[in-house]
Amino acid sequence: MKDKTVIKVSMPTIRRLPQYLQVVKKYHNKRDETISSTVIAAELGLEAIQVRKDIEVLGIKGQPRVGYKLIELIAAIESFLNWDNDNEAFIIGVGHLGRALMGYRGFESYGLKIIAGFDIDPLWIGSQINGVEVFHIDKLGELTRRMNIHIGVLAVPQKAAQKVAECMVESGIVGIWNFTPVNLNLPDNVIVERVDLAASLAVLSRKTSKLLKQRAIELEQ
Repeated sequence: MKDKTVIKVSMPTIRRLPQYLQVVKKYHNKRDETISSTVIAAELGLEAIQVRKDIEVLGIKGQPRVGYKLIELIAAIESFLNWDNDNEAFIIGVGHLGRALMGYRGFESYGLKIIAGFDIDPLWIGSQINGVEVFHIDKLGELTRRMNIHIGVLAVPQKAAQKVAECMVESGIVGIWNFTPVNLNLPDNVIVERVDLAASLAVLSRKTSKLLKQRAIELEQ
């Protein structure tokens, strides 16, 4: 397999790979042994040639009229995305959203394990949420360095996002999963992946509106 650290891959390809993994695991659970790019494409509404191009970056090849070995493809995708390793992370902000994220065990399927939470609210400091201990944010730097943590999940109120993100960077965190609506201004050597809930909701709302209007027109005809 190619060295995943040196391969240059487009962001659209990276974003599609988890979708492929879901499809591949579904067929693996059905005890199938192989899967074709055509099947994956049909499941996701894509073109088979796009699927084949994306899978090429993994360094594996399918067999003509047979496809890809499921076990090999699963391992290749998980390795490429670094989901075959446990990435320990801290979550900063244990409000409603933060607590919900701390309770989501699905992250561990993707190699992410939240091992501590941080906040300033005395109500939560010293408590455990779904087995994860919550510390005062003043402890962030000390624990980040001691436990060698590189990833942080940001789930604080909007007004505190920039300041807390800067604190995370100063503590040694280099990858921030940003669940706030704020575009963070941070050094270029810090990776920020923002979960844009508003944009996602806007797309859903717009598409739903169009669908309902189309149905109304069809009923009138």
